[in-house]
Amino acid sequence: MESKSAPVFALPTLTRRRVDPDVPEDVDTDIQEALLHLNDPNWDFGPSDRSSLSGESFELDHKHKYASDVDIGPSIGTAPSDFDTESRVDSAYERTSDSRLHMRSTDTFEYEDESPYAEVRAAVSNTDDPTMPVNTFRMWFIGILFTVLISGLNQFFSMRYPSVFISGLVSQLIALPVGKAFERFLPTKRFNTLGYVWSLNPGPFNIKEHTVITVMSNVVAGGAYATDIIATQRVYFDQNWGFGYQIMLCLSSQLIGYAFAGLVRQFLVWPAAMLWPGALVNTAVFNTLHRNYGRVETKHMSRERFFVFALLASFIWFWFPGYIFTALSIFNWVCWIAPNNIVVNQLFGYSTGLGMGFLTFDWSMISYIASPLVVPWWAQVNTIVAFFIVFWILTPILYYNNVFFAKFLPMSASVAFDNTGLQYDPSLIIQNGTFSLEAYTAYSPAFIPVTLAMGYGISFASMTGVFVHTFLWYRHDIVRQFRRSLKEHRDVHSRLMSAYAEVPHYWYGALGLFAFILSVIVIEVFDTKLPVWGLVLALGVALIFLVPVGMIQAITNQTVALQVLAELIVGYALPGRPVAMMIFKTFSFISLTQAISFLGDLKLGHYMKIPPRTMFMAQCLATIISVFVVVAVQNWMFTNIPDLCSPTQADHFICPSTSVFATAALVWGGIGPSRMFNAGSLYHPLLYFFLIGAVLPIPFYFLARRYPLSSWRFVNVPVIFAGISMLPPATGINYSAWFTVGAIFQFFMRRFHFRWWMRYNYILSAALDAGVAIALIVIFFSLQLPKGGITLEWWGNTVSSNTLDAMGAPLTTLAPGETFGPSTW
Repeated sequence: MESKSAPVFALPTLTRRRVDPDVPEDVDTDIQEALLHLNDPNWDFGPSDRSSLSGESFELDHKHKYASDVDIGPSIGTAPSDFDTESRVDSAYERTSDSRLHMRSTDTFEYEDESPYAEVRAAVSNTDDPTMPVNTFRMWFIGILFTVLISGLNQFFSMRYPSVFISGLVSQLIALPVGKAFERFLPTKRFNTLGYVWSLNPGPFNIKEHTVITVMSNVVAGGAYATDIIATQRVYFDQNWGFGYQIMLCLSSQLIGYAFAGLVRQFLVWPAAMLWPGALVNTAVFNTLHRNYGRVETKHMSRERFFVFALLASFIWFWFPGYIFTALSIFNWVCWIAPNNIVVNQLFGYSTGLGMGFLTFDWSMISYIASPLVVPWWAQVNTIVAFFIVFWILTPILYYNNVFFAKFLPMSASVAFDNTGLQYDPSLIIQNGTFSLEAYTAYSPAFIPVTLAMGYGISFASMTGVFVHTFLWYRHDIVRQFRRSLKEHRDVHSRLMSAYAEVPHYWYGALGLFAFILSVIVIEVFDTKLPVWGLVLALGVALIFLVPVGMIQAITNQTVALQVLAELIVGYALPGRPVAMMIFKTFSFISLTQAISFLGDLKLGHYMKIPPRTMFMAQCLATIISVFVVVAVQNWMFTNIPDLCSPTQADHFICPSTSVFATAALVWGGIGPSRMFNAGSLYHPLLYFFLIGAVLPIPFYFLARRYPLSSWRFVNVPVIFAGISMLPPATGINYSAWFTVGAIFQFFMRRFHFRWWMRYNYILSAALDAGVAIALIVIFFSLQLPKGGITLEWWGNTVSSNTLDAMGAPLTTLAPGETFGPSTW
């Protein structure tokens, strides 16, 4: 008799069902474990036997408008990445029984056809096709088009608050379908010009063309730093020295750093030891985009279609917070309930308060400091914790205890005030371009709001903090890599690049001489009060720091900015000359910044096998074009936008960065650091932030070393200081809403819906930016500019402006004729 088994009934389980990781189909399965650790600054990607990481495993990074010591987001290739850890470069970790981390050197390995560095092997191809066309019509056409659009739009948006920033990421994503469209529709006919055969369409749009286009967009996305000098002179010093002055100032300051970069290529670009992690990230992104482009999507929406839909949705939605219902942007509903309660408005206000809220429905407010969909989660946590401590706890304590006479000023503002509570008037103390002690004594000392004072303190701390952090975490790597850069043999990528003609040194020399002559003409022909020796000193500071700072960037991806150092030097060397101070700082700081950026792009070209001469011409041409574009846009705005840079400008073109720049000119170049920060002066305690910045990295370093697998490994002091350096002009809502959205996408979606996050996250960020940018342009030029503009007068557009927060009211209001502060100064 045949036995029958009893039927088996599946009972419902109350335990959580285990499922396979939610990983995209186009991600290699052997790197899934590494993908889980992308935001872990101490995770090792480098064991030699597991070095094959696909491009999808790398996070994108895009540059925002940080004028800080460390960029955490928004740039292609300049933000702190997931490689931020001690001995990450050329080392691999082994776990021992005591859970400590030890290095296993790769010195014993020899690579004939590969890089000796696991990070490079993971992201960069070790093959090249020298016949692949790069110097093509469509590359130059698309690159120049993106150069004009991105530089012009960013200049336009930079003078508005809130605004949006069009990063190189947008160009990187859009250039591929645009290039493919050119490939499809341009004629393939060949032309013969003086023996040179060329074609509008030489074949498939390739990864090298895409790289050069993105680099051209990248070098212009930040605009020209010197435009803030021009705006400050026009608004605060009533100086308009004409188009020639503006062009020469911007051209010379933007180009001279490129010449410096050419002097140190052999130290910072050619050696394999100079990794440039940001360039590795972008290399992986390019490979990913081209590997997946055109793939038939059967189970989900294609990336291209998703981008279009998200862009349309962003464009349509922005009409509400941007025009129809502007209270959705400044959604400080607590202040609407109590518009005349000063404490409520100072704590919860979004304009001049601390912004203690989390709600805004305006992407330009959310992404003002950086896109929350791009900045890594660990960096966002570092930033928000520091923000809570410094600006939502310490700042109100200082304010309500009247430290720095704070209660007579607004809680948050980016300008200085006099002892009557009115905005400081520089024209009363600056006579014939120089500081007048008699006029200053007769007028008033300068007082800065407590948030701006904390911002200065943070900038002091960041300068020392990044050096100490870099020394603690990377000292061995820097020494080792420097030694290797002097003697190591060329790796496979250097050998592949030998197929292309290198840029001669005299090209860089000619460029530097041209920029230097322009700069001398600027300071000598116009009444800048900056002597030639001052210009040489500024350039000397940049040149002295170029190799060590560039090496830190190349190995650790930590950026060291020298604004504060430059301001200190010129403040003591040339006191009482605000215009000279601004120009000195620009040539010192931006020359170094441009050189580092140029070197990073050269390394990207090195990895992508771009002919160096093509890369050089593309970067220089894009920079020159962008200078003319941004100067023209700025001049047009001053001519056609009423009350530009006024705090009460109707369309919010209040020039937030210019007001900060002008305050720095007043503090450092006008009144001078000796009166503001020397012993016995009101703001002398802020100098202790230099010490705080130097000390703060030390305990976190030893905690991370003692507990290497704990959360202490995520604490990054340079990122902390850089993250909160935008306050002011940013306010609390820009940080709280940014973190809220970041928690949704960089934590929840990335952790629980990784397939969606990997496929669409960065595309969504670019689409939101592009949609808002297009909507802003359409609204302004179609409704706000023509014939005085068309406004919608109703409660939803006026409620946010009828509060003490919008008026910038202080806690204590003085009676007419009454003053505060010290009796002598």
